[in-house]
Amino acid sequence: KAPEGVYCSTYWSTRMASRRSNMDKRTLYILCASVLPLMVCSGIVYSVLTLYISEDLGASRTQIGFIFMAGSLAGGIVSPFVGRLSDRFGRRPLMLSSMIGFVIVFILYAQARQVLHLVPVQILEGVTWAAFGSAITAFIADIVPSESRGWAMGIYGQTYSLGWVIGPALGGLMADTIGFRITFIIGSILIALGIALVYKLVKEPAKSSEAMKKGL
Repeated sequence: KAPEGVYCSTYWSTRMASRRSNMDKRTLYILCASVLPLMVCSGIVYSVLTLYISEDLGASRTQIGFIFMAGSLAGGIVSPFVGRLSDRFGRRPLMLSSMIGFVIVFILYAQARQVLHLVPVQILEGVTWAAFGSAITAFIADIVPSESRGWAMGIYGQTYSLGWVIGPALGGLMADTIGFRITFIIGSILIALGIALVYKLVKEPAKSSEAMKKGL
């Protein structure tokens, strides 16, 4: 027969594990709710961006292809480097910086007057997406145990999809009623709301903080 102390220890270990799991889930849900405005904005903007480039700026199909290629190329090149920045300086600072970058990008879209103006904007956007993607996936990996990471990434994917359910419908409606440029400005305001939520509600994961103290 096992000693009574063994049962007591097992009970409290199970209870503490359950409490940590609930805290991890709460942190994940807060994170996803905080970045949802960015996901909605991305759905708003990208659903009409090609039309804007073609109709308002007069870009050819070939030019549009090269513009988007520039952003993807930039993101692909810098991804390992920005990932290392999140290891060195933390997930939360990189998320906030990249979200500020999105505000700048969408304001610049609204201000563009020539096709060539969009090339550096797309490069900045590619770098920003790379930084955000590296930081948020690392953040999620830090806050949940390994056996729950697939589920946690699925919750984040669900948040992204929800943004793209809401965003495109709003984007088309807004572009038809108030025009492309004002739509982009409203998108920037929406992201600013997300920045405020991340700044106020999302804290640096303990695992990331420990790694930074060790100089990783």
